[in-house]
Amino acid sequence: MTTTFGIMEVNLVSARGLKNNEFWGGGIDPYVLLQYRGQERKSSTVRVGQGSKPEWNEKFTFKIEYPSVDGQYKLILKLMDHDTFSADDYLGEATIYLKEFIELGLENGKAEIHPKKYSVVGSDQCYCGEIQVGITFTPKKATQYEEVEYGGWKESDEYS
Repeated sequence: MTTTFGIMEVNLVSARGLKNNEFWGGGIDPYVLLQYRGQERKSSTVRVGQGSKPEWNEKFTFKIEYPSVDGQYKLILKLMDHDTFSADDYLGEATIYLKEFIELGLENGKAEIHPKKYSVVGSDQCYCGEIQVGITFTPKKATQYEEVEYGGWKESDEYS
């Protein structure tokens, strides 16, 4: 089976219903860590006042390889609360499984999930809000250069 590569673009829109876990009653400063197969991106931090209903409207790209060695195709969105004087607090996470989505993109030349809401669960697996994201996957046509690079051998164009 040949390996296919592509680009996944994640549109991080917003979150709702996040719990304020600040001890002193201050607001939360949420940001999102987006993780896919060893690739990690970080959103901007939303400042106090907008914390329970943050809006990012940011796009992030990830390289996709299909099939993968371990068969894991999931995007993990970890919501964190930025703290200045201590470690950042974990607010919860959402996991989006993408195997069928990637396969659809390979079959059709592109796949898209318009922004929709996913449940955020805490470390106790209880619902603690929702996050809204959209995802687009576009396979890349293998160029001769990529085939040579990934084939493990190099063919020379020189005949002298």
